[in-house]
Amino acid sequence: MFECNGSIWKLGDDIDTDIIIPTQYLAMKSVYDMKDFAFSALRKDLAGLISPGDVIVAGKNFGCGSSREQAPEVILALGVKCIIAKSFARIFYRNSFNNGLLLIENSKIQDNCNERDHIIVDQAQGILCNEKIYDFPVLPENLLKIIEDGGLVKRMQKINRNGADSSDSCRTNY
Repeated sequence: MFECNGSIWKLGDDIDTDIIIPTQYLAMKSVYDMKDFAFSALRKDLAGLISPGDVIVAGKNFGCGSSREQAPEVILALGVKCIIAKSFARIFYRNSFNNGLLLIENSKIQDNCNERDHIIVDQAQGILCNEKIYDFPVLPENLLKIIEDGGLVKRMQKINRNGADSSDSCRTNY
């Protein structure tokens, strides 16, 4: 079961991967070295303010731009496990799930919650912000399992270690 509990950090529309992690920091040894520079092109202090469990809330087209995998990896390194936005760039969407970062599309939270408001994202209960509950969209079970296991590679390792059941198989019926 997925749950996230923290503060909201609000960003606008069209947050591209160059804003998430600027190019000049991509040569660093690891995403943990890079994380202090996340969003520095937009707000120099933001990475230092984010705490584990916090949630990014954004507008339309979050993660547009290049398809660099470091973008969701850096966000996860900051301790953010969930981003709620009006929409996501498709490549960023898939890279995020592959890395274990939950993305939720919701068009109401951005207009009804403020930065630093407390938010709870709970798969079973929904999304709670300012005493209002927003629906947690139904996500395919395979995507939720990828998130719960910490990403696609870890999911596949778990399946291969434990043996696949019918819900985990990649069989296609023709």
